[in-house]
Amino acid sequence: MAAWPWLFLVLLLAFFELWARAAFSTSFLLNPYNLKSIALFAALPLLLGLGQTFVIIAGGIDLSVGFVMGLAAVVMARAMQVLTPVDPALALAAGLIAAFAAGIVPGLINGTLISRLGVPAFIGTLGMYGVARGVGFLSAGGTTVPVNNPLLFVMGNGTVLGIPIPVLVTVLVVLGMHWTLGQTRFGQYTYAIGGNRTAAIRAGINVRRHTLYLYMISSACAAVAGMLYTARFSAGAAQAGEPLLLDSIAAVVIGGASLFGGSGTIAGTVIGALIIAVIQYGLVFINVEPFWQFVAVGIVIIVSVLIDQSRHRLTGEKKEEG
Repeated sequence: MAAWPWLFLVLLLAFFELWARAAFSTSFLLNPYNLKSIALFAALPLLLGLGQTFVIIAGGIDLSVGFVMGLAAVVMARAMQVLTPVDPALALAAGLIAAFAAGIVPGLINGTLISRLGVPAFIGTLGMYGVARGVGFLSAGGTTVPVNNPLLFVMGNGTVLGIPIPVLVTVLVVLGMHWTLGQTRFGQYTYAIGGNRTAAIRAGINVRRHTLYLYMISSACAAVAGMLYTARFSAGAAQAGEPLLLDSIAAVVIGGASLFGGSGTIAGTVIGALIIAVIQYGLVFINVEPFWQFVAVGIVIIVSVLIDQSRHRLTGEKKEEG
């Protein structure tokens, strides 16, 4: 993975630390509340970005994850509304299962359209973006779906050893994804497909089936994000993940993954998500209008893509010289 995302993260943290000491005579980094807030800011876009990492490495894109997340959040809230008066524990279990099922279906459809029917990933997932958005709003009745369940509140707002439970869940998913991508045959096949699809087919990799699994993984990560959203806010909302789609793709690209496919790491996506979270929280911390967050993240995305393109040009030139 390229070193520049790490360097940029360090520079960001140093900037906000110096600002905090100069303006407020306090520490930005040594404040537990700040660190906890940054981790919570990063958790949901990171979950979306984890599944996106697999898809992008394989040379695809998933534009549906934001509203798949919202759909899962709404389905979970609806199920829990019905069952909470009967048994809060049963309601939580049923809500989690319903949210996961609701999230997997769009991934299955995306994967089938792209791998079996030859629909371009951009078009297929953009279509699912609209479908998941519409179904989510219809399921929610055009509004948020509140849930009054004490176990759900603990899941979304409780802590273990001072660490928020949503952050712990995200860490567990990160570790599982890191192991899968770096230590298993599935991960090797993902890199191979993104590096050279034709060669992967000739090597005997079932590219169609693998592509189907990739989009199901992406949707599953979106479903987990939807669960945590409902838990954190004790409500489901169809638009919950809409602003996070850009952040999820940005985290992958900023972390060093190539939009051309064939490269990227889970560690890079984690760094990318942290960079975005530090920018978003840091600008609020120094009393900058929140709309500047979009400008800052957009600039970082453009710079990341320029670096990626420069790297590919240099690599191509070296190959030609060789």
